[in-house]
Amino acid sequence: MNVSIVGSGYVGTTIAACLADLGHGVVNVEIDQEIVDAVNAGETPIHEPGLAERIAEHGGERLRATTNYDAVLDTDVTFLCLPTPSADDGSLELGPMKAGTESLGDALAATSEEHLVVVKSTVLPGTTEEVVGPLLEEASGTAVGDGLELAMNPEFLRMSTAVEDFLAPDKVVVGATSDEAAATLRELYAPILEGETEPADGTPDLVETDVREAELIKYANNAFLASKVSLVNELGNVAKEYGADAYEVLEAVGLDDRISERFMRSGLGWGGSCFPKDVDALRAGAREQGYDPELLDAVVAVNDAQPRRLVDLLGEHVDLEGARIAVLGLSFKPGTDDVRKSRALDVIEHLLERGADPVAYDPVAVENVRETYPDLEVAYADSAEDALDEAEGAVVATDWPAFDDLSFEGMARRVVVDGRRIDVDADELEVYEGLTW
Repeated sequence: MNVSIVGSGYVGTTIAACLADLGHGVVNVEIDQEIVDAVNAGETPIHEPGLAERIAEHGGERLRATTNYDAVLDTDVTFLCLPTPSADDGSLELGPMKAGTESLGDALAATSEEHLVVVKSTVLPGTTEEVVGPLLEEASGTAVGDGLELAMNPEFLRMSTAVEDFLAPDKVVVGATSDEAAATLRELYAPILEGETEPADGTPDLVETDVREAELIKYANNAFLASKVSLVNELGNVAKEYGADAYEVLEAVGLDDRISERFMRSGLGWGGSCFPKDVDALRAGAREQGYDPELLDAVVAVNDAQPRRLVDLLGEHVDLEGARIAVLGLSFKPGTDDVRKSRALDVIEHLLERGADPVAYDPVAVENVRETYPDLEVAYADSAEDALDEAEGAVVATDWPAFDDLSFEGMARRVVVDGRRIDVDADELEVYEGLTW
């Protein structure tokens, strides 16, 4: 099948490379010329395990990129993978989605061939049919259901495992406005649905539903996981007060098959591009509908409190005023250079508020922080050891494997507060504190 993808961020780039790997012809429509040039040269514009080799293999051939929307005319289906950032009140900012949709519609006005448009971006219920659909119809001159098909196909990709998540998902969710649209997506995903992709551990569930349900499934999925992490962190905070090890407690709790062991690591909390944005959008959307989402408000409050708890705990052992403090990790999770809503950045802000002199290190995310937060008053080290050198304390903000078994010999005081439970020899330290253990 010939596929076009509007947008080449994390989601658009990942699914483009993976669909090309499945044998489809794929073209990315992207406004950033640097990203277009990178993809066509076989170079990945983002750090994601498994992505670089796929783009290197297919880039410029089965996978290509362009700034010209007319490229969609040679394809059977177009995925909208456009950003839906949060506004100040937490609601979705649909400007990029609307602009991309209108440009797509303008291009489709030049053809009388049937075309399927699939919303892949995370949007609130009603957006696909009430915003995207009418914009497409007006710009293309074709009505949905009369040559123009519409569907919602949410993504469930996690940073650092996005390629594996796409090729071997737990489920594929399709919300379509017609049987023809659903059939096209079943055909597109056939290798995945039939368990032919690697790594394959059985076949994923195919969920076919209406569009609104498909839109809400993504939000419900992330809200549930975010709630689980915040509950786990709340329990971890309580365990800490009792002098109990939350990890031992929650390992036993996870043996209950109604609960499971996944997302049971208590610590600094969740960040990234999905959980914060999606939970905020769901909260804002609920209020627009006249419902007060008290539980989701509490989920966010617990998460937002963890970085300050970490710094306060460090402050019990170190006079933070003027102290050099090593911050280990900047990305919101290991395996990615994404620093959006990273808890590490909140830790740095709280350290600065207390008068500390933070110096940070991350294996891959330093440049992203430099570019995205140029005014952040933090020094950057070339290695974890350099960050620790002469430091009066250290905090662990991201559980990179490279931080396991670190040497803390160069520290002025060997005081470590761990927000992620890395593997350290606590006996070699003056003070070792876990945030929730």
